[in-house]
Amino acid sequence: MKRKHFFVLMFIVGFYMALSNIGAQTLLTADQFFSKLADRYASVTDYQADVQITAGRQPMTGKLIFKSPTLLRIDFSQPADQVIVFDGKTLLVYLPQYRAVLRQDASDQGISLGAATLASKEGLSLLRRNYTIGWERSPNEEPLDPGSTEQVYRLMLSRKSVSEGYKNIRLSVSGDTMLIRRLEGWTVSNDKITFDFQNVLLNQGIRDDRFVYDAPASANVYNNFLFQ
Repeated sequence: MKRKHFFVLMFIVGFYMALSNIGAQTLLTADQFFSKLADRYASVTDYQADVQITAGRQPMTGKLIFKSPTLLRIDFSQPADQVIVFDGKTLLVYLPQYRAVLRQDASDQGISLGAATLASKEGLSLLRRNYTIGWERSPNEEPLDPGSTEQVYRLMLSRKSVSEGYKNIRLSVSGDTMLIRRLEGWTVSNDKITFDFQNVLLNQGIRDDRFVYDAPASANVYNNFLFQ
């Protein structure tokens, strides 16, 4: 009888050990998932997407094009005709309602477009270096929004140094495309900025001249506006 109980006990122990091994093999850590995400973007030389930027109550929508490593342009439909262009050296913002061009030389100021360029291999490399990466709740897919049928994986990143502009960054990654669907950042003052990326098209062969912007001749130009 004791021998029978012994074999039953060994069977139970072996069964749970097998389950543990299966779980250890299939359960992806947040860092491993982030590596897969980085590998996905490592093959991306350029992309275009519909983007919605929300800061406060007024969302901004437009068409975004990006070319590695630093070329970025957003042509907005809301606010209509507003444009942001960044070539890695100069940031231009055209504000049609004021007929003004804000121009900032970024070559020696350490300026970038922050969250707008984090959805790239260069941006993800910066995040890995400067943030601690973890799952927000679990390694399972969940709805993008309450009641949504769109499923995403959610990572929560926490800054390692106070020098980073965002205290926390939440990445919502599509399980279907393995691309960033939504990026949310919380500033030092706890303001939230959200970038939603939809209809993403990869490796379109976008030419450099797409990032050349000629503002209307009647617009007033304000240089180094970030430091005035």
